[in-house]
Amino acid sequence: MPGRVLLSDDVRAVAPEVVSIRRDVHRHPEAGFQEKRTADLIQRKLAAAGIEHRRIAGTGILATITGSKPGKTILARADIDGLPVTELNEVPYRSQVPGMMHACGHDGHVATALGAAAILQKRRDRLGGTIKFMFQPAEEGPGGALPMIEAGILDKPKVDFAFAMHMWNDLEVGQIGARSGPVFASADEFTIKIVGKGGHGAAPHQVIDPIVAAAHVTLALQTIVSRKTHPLKSAVVTVGQIHGGVRHNIISDSATLNGTCRALEKPVRAMIQKEIRAIAKGVTAALGAKAEVEWRDGYPPTVNDPEMTELVRAAAAEVVGAKNVVAQDITMGAEDMSYVLERVPGCYWLLGSANPKKGLDYPHHSARFDFDESSLPIGVEVWVRIAERLLKD
Repeated sequence: MPGRVLLSDDVRAVAPEVVSIRRDVHRHPEAGFQEKRTADLIQRKLAAAGIEHRRIAGTGILATITGSKPGKTILARADIDGLPVTELNEVPYRSQVPGMMHACGHDGHVATALGAAAILQKRRDRLGGTIKFMFQPAEEGPGGALPMIEAGILDKPKVDFAFAMHMWNDLEVGQIGARSGPVFASADEFTIKIVGKGGHGAAPHQVIDPIVAAAHVTLALQTIVSRKTHPLKSAVVTVGQIHGGVRHNIISDSATLNGTCRALEKPVRAMIQKEIRAIAKGVTAALGAKAEVEWRDGYPPTVNDPEMTELVRAAAAEVVGAKNVVAQDITMGAEDMSYVLERVPGCYWLLGSANPKKGLDYPHHSARFDFDESSLPIGVEVWVRIAERLLKD
């Protein structure tokens, strides 16, 4: 377990309230764009702190703190939605919503952002510039960042730098992860419908079997990563669903594959799409079938700006010590904060939240996911120091 952390008196003072908020939000998880109760709670807390705010993009909230003098504008994002997971933790703050759970730490994101906002509002006379807090719905899907951007969250005043934080159970409490360059992958989806000719299972010579073709396509798609992708580049092509047939002795007319693709760079992302189409059509044609390919663009890669990453690392080092600020591994998961970081330089950083000694180290999206709440004030402190470094009076 990493050692001592440095917290200001202001952060220590708000820490109990931050934990209380986290537990309240955790008890009442809500799906994407349905976070009405969560949004209402956020607005009550902002109003109590005297922070200007308004609802945008459905259940999204923009809170604005203006310093005493002009300066840069920064954006701090906290996502607010839960997941369709049935919680298995036996804790006092267990989810009270059947089939829903905060299984990814977004409850902690809400709590730390509100704690930091309250402190920065109190210290606004020493700030030069503006900080916007972006409480974002639907990160887990279908995506709330783009609607908030389209609603103008990056404008009036124009955002100069943007940041996001994620509770992270791959790191222990007292550690902070931040690295420049790609940190999350793009996430695209594909559907391949294979059309053959159905018939009796005992007379395969009379048909064109789409299920056999689907099996060949599934195997051939694996060559995209192993033989088409540069060995030093990262990519994933996963077939997650295969549907076809209605009975054991009937060869169906069609079969369908659904899958996901991940990449860290735009050229690799484009190559994967091209190869999926070529392989699906070529393999099925060789077997006498046809392939119809549908591609759905998802979140782009999340890429951190080098200068802003170094700023986060410096701010975090003041709190947890330089040796506890690490370049966390890149993940092939995806994040719609990527839409913001495509437009504005910034950094997506990770707040260590695991405590193996307490059994608080289950992975994200697990029905037993939980984190050590002593990480929350650390997150608040780092948020405050990032803002004050950029908005010095």
